[in-house]
Amino acid sequence: MSEAVKKNRPQYTNIHVTQLMNYRMPLASVVSILHRISGAFMFLLLPFILYLLEKSLTSEISFSYLQGIVSHWFVKLIILGLAWSYLHHFAAGIRHLFMDSHIGLTKDGARQTSVAVLAISLALTFLVALKLFGAF
Repeated sequence: MSEAVKKNRPQYTNIHVTQLMNYRMPLASVVSILHRISGAFMFLLLPFILYLLEKSLTSEISFSYLQGIVSHWFVKLIILGLAWSYLHHFAAGIRHLFMDSHIGLTKDGARQTSVAVLAISLALTFLVALKLFGAF
């Protein structure tokens, strides 16, 4: 084959970490990354949550003390972050179960299920925030 007939083919290379800000990821990859982050967040906070549970069950005085700590707005934000983490991880896990059943594997299906995961987790987190901050 002559040189004139050869086509210039695009070269694909891996992107570097410094190039992530210039790279527009699809929504499915954002949901996948958030799924991993939420799982790590829950895993890292699990010993602290179990410690607080153990302390709250020891006596009424320790329960009242911890109840006073939880009433602070910053602690409520941490609890809200943990609630989002759980809700997002749960919704994304259900999405992965559907994907294991070969449902939603197309590009449009992945986008739709990603939107559904984000909508469900954020809507439920909003309800938790309303309850946590005393709206109802």
